[in-house]
Amino acid sequence: MRKHMSKRIFEGKVVSNKMQKTVVVAVDVPTKHHLYSKAIKITKRMLAKDEFDTAVGDMVLIEETRPYSKKVSWKVVKKLETTEAK
Repeated sequence: MRKHMSKRIFEGKVVSNKMQKTVVVAVDVPTKHHLYSKAIKITKRMLAKDEFDTAVGDMVLIEETRPYSKKVSWKVVKKLETTEAK
């Protein structure tokens, strides 16, 4: 029996922060086309728990974790880049 499950980690861009303590992160996932085997990029929008108060446009690192709610099962681990306030 496994004691620890390996956690998936993705890098993405924050596209929405209108919820309390939750952000929407757009993650580019490389995959292959099922028929033509061409490498394509799919953008997935993942909801993540946010304790760092990130802004829209920030690059963040998200990690898979226990489910916080029906749709939220990721958390923001670290801010990689921040956007400049204009």
